[in-house]
Amino acid sequence: MAVAYELRFPGATTDQYDQVIQKMGLTPGGPTPPGAIFHWVTQTNDGLFVVDVWESEQAFDKFASEQIIPYSQEAGLGEPQVTKHEVHNHLGG
Repeated sequence: MAVAYELRFPGATTDQYDQVIQKMGLTPGGPTPPGAIFHWVTQTNDGLFVVDVWESEQAFDKFASEQIIPYSQEAGLGEPQVTKHEVHNHLGG
């Protein structure tokens, strides 16, 4: 079952986010990493707000522990505040 995650990085900037994406080997507007279905990010008054949809909780947990958390820490973002949602349905390619 697909799972959605809200990740909030208080005080974070898009420049820091871009550093993380580069470290992951991802390209803006490009494909998601294996196991991910969808991703978007925006700058808010409080920092960064990211929404991801993953094929499974296990796929997200693996990617988060191997890439999101260490690369975010390297870029000075720290660990995100994470909220998980069970996905009833998703559309798209």
